[in-house]
Parts: sequence; structure tokens; C-alpha cells
Amino acid sequence: MDDRLEQREGLPAHLRVLAEKYPRSGWKAHSNFDEMTGFWLDRHLMFRDLISRLQHQSEAYLDQPYARFAPELSRYTGFFLTQLHGHHSIEDDHYFPQFIKLDQRLEHGFALLDRDHHALDRHIQALAAQTNAVLAAVQANQDAKIPTDRLLSAQRDFDRFLQRHLCDEEDIIVPLVLEYAPALLG
Repeated sequence: MDDRLEQREGLPAHLRVLAEKYPRSGWKAHSNFDEMTGFWLDRHLMFRDLISRLQHQSEAYLDQPYARFAPELSRYTGFFLTQLHGHHSIEDDHYFPQFIKLDQRLEHGFALLDRDHHALDRHIQALAAQTNAVLAAVQANQDAKIPTDRLLSAQRDFDRFLQRHLCDEEDIIVPLVLEYAPALLG
């Protein structure tokens, strides 16, 4: 099975062992679901909302160019990419090293998530480059529809990869927290 982010359609069965035990529908009601887990999931929701907003802005500009597009694109894309990079750094440097010790069955899952973060870094760079091309066209008073069309394509690709990563990451991490929360506090 090809488990690369761009090819994957979900987690392999051997990485869903805890996700099967703790389905999403019961996460928030579980006694080990805490504020930190809720905050982490809210961050994921924020990333989903931001990439959706960026796509809607590009679609709206392609339908009818508007003056606020470039400043909004710059502000929201900058915020999105900075926050996403910081979020992944905290996961890689702080949380994942703690979590990986809890259940050896999920060791491959953490390697997969690490590879996802590296793959997303490449997509972050591509999204930034396409955004900069649009901003440069607007700055030069050129028609920005062609670079915006390319940007929208990059945003849609990024959205697809991000959704896959976030779902898989949640299906590894939240059930792990629900299973081992007392060990995380010790």
C-alpha cells in the first residue's frame, strides 16, 4: 500500500487499531478528552476554515475581480502558512516524541505523520510561490486572473492533502490520548 500523503486514501488498518476502539462520535464524551485535546482539534478546524476561505476568495476574484483581494490574500495566506508551520513544529518537537512512547503499534503511524509534515512543507512552498505570483501581478497592475487560476488549483491540491493529513493525524492522536491520558500526565 502506498502511504504517501498524495496517494493515501486513509490510514492502513494496522494504524487504526485505537481509532476502531474509539470512534470519532464518542471522543468528546470520553472521560480522557481534555481541554488540550479540544484546543488541538480546534486548531485543525481553524486550518480547514482558512484553506476554505482562501479558495472562496480566489473563486470570487476569478468571478469578479475586487480591490481587497490582494491584501486579504496576503494576510490570510501568511497567517495560515505561519500558523500551520508552527503547529507542525510543536507536534514534531514536543508532542509526537511523547506520544510515540505510549504504543509501539503506532510507531509506523508517527513515521507516516512525520513524512506528511515534510510533504506538506513542499506544498506550503508551492502555495506560497503561487500566492506571490498573484501578488506580484496585482502589484504590477497586470491581469491577475491567470496566476489566480493557478493559485486556486494549488489551494485545492493543498486542501485535499491537508484534509487527508488532518483526518489521519486525528485518528492516530485522539484515540491514543483517550487510551493513555493518565500516562501523559505522569
